[in-house]
Amino acid sequence: MGSSTERSVNQATSSRRKVTTTEILARKTGAKITSVTAYDYSTAKLVDSAGIDVILVGDSLGMVMLGYPDTTRVTLDDMVHHTSAVGRARPKALLVADLPFLTFGISIEDTLRNAGRLIREAGAEAVKLEGGVRVRDEIRALVDCQVPVMGHVGLTPQSVHSFGGFKVQGKTEEAADQILRDAVAVQEGGAFSIVLEGIPAALAERITRELDIPTIGIGAGAACDGQVLVIQDMFRQFQDFTPRFVKVYADLGGAMREGLERFGDEVRDGRFPGKEHSF
Repeated sequence: MGSSTERSVNQATSSRRKVTTTEILARKTGAKITSVTAYDYSTAKLVDSAGIDVILVGDSLGMVMLGYPDTTRVTLDDMVHHTSAVGRARPKALLVADLPFLTFGISIEDTLRNAGRLIREAGAEAVKLEGGVRVRDEIRALVDCQVPVMGHVGLTPQSVHSFGGFKVQGKTEEAADQILRDAVAVQEGGAFSIVLEGIPAALAERITRELDIPTIGIGAGAACDGQVLVIQDMFRQFQDFTPRFVKVYADLGGAMREGLERFGDEVRDGRFPGKEHSF
């Protein structure tokens, strides 16, 4: 039997109502939306037990899980593999998966086929794709085929080479107007929500005010209808760098390193395993 804490967590999770895209859309005039990334079964279970609204299997896994310098090397097979693992946790949170670089934006037929793999094979309940005006027709085609879409504009990581690095976008009036046009195009395509990443807070507030769909910010200020963070950043498990917009809620990376050092010491001096760890 599990501990009383484990049982209470399981009971709380089982009694929780399933979060749907229609509920997220309705949050435009309701409570703030919470979203966190997860890329594996055990992390997804933890995130869901905390009552988070949206679990995002982001292509950020390329950096924090696979060690790539950016997200452009992530494949559709990578996304199917990790989304499937998260899906096996059967979260009450809405499960959203990223369409990786060059799996959309080429043809509507390719986009539908690739999104279909995330839904049918991996168990995603919605897909996220980056871009605005240029992908409006693809968003519409997905929605017409009953695939819910979350948009993503501003600092779109798959465009890192075009941007010349991970830089705040929309700092000039012209650039800000283009991001607003992109956000409107995402809404016109039929997306149920949109991520605003790496843009000035004032611009995010303007977009949030003008759109009818909820905005979810990451490095976009407090006026958005919700917030998303990468879980390895929140808990300093990914230590290559920490973006300025991240709040570290606990230094699990440091605690894990300390525990590993203690394990090494105890094995070397014979303290582990003890009698209580032996048969």
